[in-house]
Amino acid sequence: MKTVDGPTDHVVVVGAGLAGLSAALHLLGAGRAVTVVERGTVPGGRAGHLERGGYRIDTGPTVLTMPDLVEEAFAAVGDKLAERLDLIPLHPAYRARFADGSALDVHTGADAMAAEVERFAGAREADGYRRLRGWLEKLYAVQMRRFIDANFDSPLRLLHPDLVRLGALGGFGRLDARVGSFLADERLRRIFSFQALYAGVPPAKALAAYAVIAYMDTVAGVYFPRGGMHALPRAMAEAAADAGADFRYGHDVTRLERSGGGAGAGSDTGSGDRITAVITGRGDDQVRIPCDAVVLTPDLPVTYRLLGRRPYRTVPLRFSPSAVVLHAGTDRTWPALGHHTISFGRAWKGTFRELTHTGSLMSDPSLLITRPTATDPSLAPPGRHLHYILAPCPNTRIGPGVTEWADLGPRYRDSLLAELERRGLDGLGAAIEEECLVTPADWAAQGHAAGTPFSAAHTFAQTGPFRPRNLVRGTTNAVLAGCGTTPGVGVPTVLISGKLAAARVTGTGTGGRGTVRAMKGRRP
Repeated sequence: MKTVDGPTDHVVVVGAGLAGLSAALHLLGAGRAVTVVERGTVPGGRAGHLERGGYRIDTGPTVLTMPDLVEEAFAAVGDKLAERLDLIPLHPAYRARFADGSALDVHTGADAMAAEVERFAGAREADGYRRLRGWLEKLYAVQMRRFIDANFDSPLRLLHPDLVRLGALGGFGRLDARVGSFLADERLRRIFSFQALYAGVPPAKALAAYAVIAYMDTVAGVYFPRGGMHALPRAMAEAAADAGADFRYGHDVTRLERSGGGAGAGSDTGSGDRITAVITGRGDDQVRIPCDAVVLTPDLPVTYRLLGRRPYRTVPLRFSPSAVVLHAGTDRTWPALGHHTISFGRAWKGTFRELTHTGSLMSDPSLLITRPTATDPSLAPPGRHLHYILAPCPNTRIGPGVTEWADLGPRYRDSLLAELERRGLDGLGAAIEEECLVTPADWAAQGHAAGTPFSAAHTFAQTGPFRPRNLVRGTTNAVLAGCGTTPGVGVPTVLISGKLAAARVTGTGTGGRGTVRAMKGRRP
């Protein structure tokens, strides 16, 4: 495994999102002094927080899977997840509601889910579910160690017996067809393939290997931190601070200083290839933070601007669909909703075509509705409820542009509420007391390329060793982390990306399981 050159005693991590916090904890555990620079006033990045009228709103991801990865980050500094965070397992993990009026609770326990599938679609489908579950478990076991939790120096690293095992499992076929080989019921097939949307690829075109995301959602378990998802980055930041990390909040990184001098809007343009300091602010407000190495976690366009170069790709990056999100604090709720509810429209293949090809809004939307107050009522005032409605939409490169969303956003918000009322959430619009609407224009304003928080799509040409690398040419001591680099999009993979970035700095491990642990409370 290639690592950064030269000394690495003091590392500056740019960004206190989940990737940056994961990198910080693993770096601290390997004995490095760490400074975390964050433009916001609190940790979290995409996993942000908003308080409005007594409602405590998570502005980022709402689904937490694979808590062992969180545990591993805490363990790097001798800490324990249970001492920092109260994780509540969700039973069911999801509730699925279909256009024909049928509904299914998605359980992560094998027996409970098999019984639910049998009730929903009969004994043959229940048997198919058990075989599908076994396949997902094998798929995960082959992929995690070798292809997800791994640093790639070259595509040649793929040449391993596990690649043959992955092929034997059908991992290079198409996701929709492979799931269909186990389940005949089209509604059930959606449950185990809709996750491909967040990877930016329709299930009919996605590699079957991407079913590993369905494993995380439907087998490994879904959790919710008491206090909301933002409690996760807060807990990680507290553990890192207790282990000696220096946090600089409210500091926007404006350029990187390189050996050889020079000045530029993004990165110094001198002849040196080593970053010697991170500069925040401008003019008289500039602060210089010396470093031996730097971990960059902003979205790719921001990172490349700071580095002063964009790696050459023969084919431009393709970006995932975006999302419109309506956060709604209401004076009532609806018993049919679970903590997470997927409301499917009748359309399926056409929906993906709209989102990834034609660039039009969903004509028959499938929506994710999260009701966190079902698990933690403290997130809303007494007797009130919080709902998060996510509608996938095209990114700004293929769909409506940034300027169009000023008028389109409120109209689309109204159409979503009307559609949900038609689907049984009577009086939803009138029940809203506080709300926050987020559109692709808002994601773009936060620096996300193509107006999407889901970054580069997971096409074959943008996966594994073909995804933007976490080591970049032109500098000897900078590493990338976050959803734009390896291994990709999602809370589990972003946590892994921080660990992989730390391994590039420290040389400890190969990016597989196991980082060097430090004594709790160690100060650099």
